[in-house]
Amino acid sequence: MTSSHTLTGEEPEHLTQAGRRRAQVDPLAARRAPGDPPWDVYLTGTVFLDIIFTGLDSAPVRGTESWARGMGSSPGGVANMASALARLGLRTSLAAAFGDDHYGEYCWDALEQGEGIDLAPSRTVPGWHSPVTVSMAYEGERTMVSHGHEPPPEEPAPDCPPRARAAVASLTPGRSAPWIAQAAREGTRIFADVGWDETGAWDLAGLPDLEHCEAFLPNAEEAKRYTGADCPRLAAHALTEYVPVAVVTLGSEGAYAVDRRTGEAAEVPAIAVEALDPTGAGDVFVAGFVTGSLAGWPLADRLAFAGLTAALSVQEFGGSLSAPGWSEIGAWWRRVQSLPGQDPVALRRYAFLDGLVPEELDRPWPLRRAVPTIGFRRSG
Repeated sequence: MTSSHTLTGEEPEHLTQAGRRRAQVDPLAARRAPGDPPWDVYLTGTVFLDIIFTGLDSAPVRGTESWARGMGSSPGGVANMASALARLGLRTSLAAAFGDDHYGEYCWDALEQGEGIDLAPSRTVPGWHSPVTVSMAYEGERTMVSHGHEPPPEEPAPDCPPRARAAVASLTPGRSAPWIAQAAREGTRIFADVGWDETGAWDLAGLPDLEHCEAFLPNAEEAKRYTGADCPRLAAHALTEYVPVAVVTLGSEGAYAVDRRTGEAAEVPAIAVEALDPTGAGDVFVAGFVTGSLAGWPLADRLAFAGLTAALSVQEFGGSLSAPGWSEIGAWWRRVQSLPGQDPVALRRYAFLDGLVPEELDRPWPLRRAVPTIGFRRSG
């Protein structure tokens, strides 16, 4: 496979210094041309401050106190997806509201300066406190408690959403988001996931924005409920009547995808890892699939890459700051090839990485991770 990556290349003037430092591997280098949209991916949503407890032996028990062996804090919510995309080298623009408290300042700085994400469409809301989620991870699962209020409404700016190659949307049953249709009319490729349908209707007609989407990425249970199929693979095929590409995540079994336009179908098993915290793994999976799609990879490679990035993320604390970059991906690929007794068939599934991952990167490694607390003064 010919590599589409480069360690150098021209960058738009509006990238921050942090963005330039992180954009050393550009998965879309071979596809860039004059007149392209300034951003690879646009997304919007709510940024939370995530506080994560890990190392719990079991779920918290009513009336008792549990002690966690690990703790981390990081931006969460839509920040999980934004950071995952940026760490894979995509020029990412985020529209979100931020509180004017210390939590909001921390999240803004972590995303803009730390991850190189464009926050020009975002805003700080005076007097509004940042939403907070406490996540407790145990036995490969998690329990979350969140608190927050809707920010005051604001009229969208005339240039929002900005021009972008792709956008990631989280569909809400029974609701339509006008920006999705607007972005699609401008040629933006829409990738969508969906939350649990609290109404219990599970009616695809209740997802009106699905008609604007190129790809839909539900989990197995969601896919079965929306289609009435008793098998997630059959559900994926049924979903292609509504959207060109259907990707169904199968949990510990991996993922299955169908592309109606090419007739391709692919299934990739999950990578066995010791999971520390599953927070944000689904967002990282979507980010990996979007990256491969924009780079023009075959469906099976996109699916394998998405699963790999998600697997690497669950070995770290938190959502947004657990996402892997190309250094982590390259280190994993070199390591698994060096281990004795590996299944040759499984290794060939990831052979496409040979032409993609860099031998080394001239930047700090590993990436910034979630820390136990925020607000420490930086030394030096």
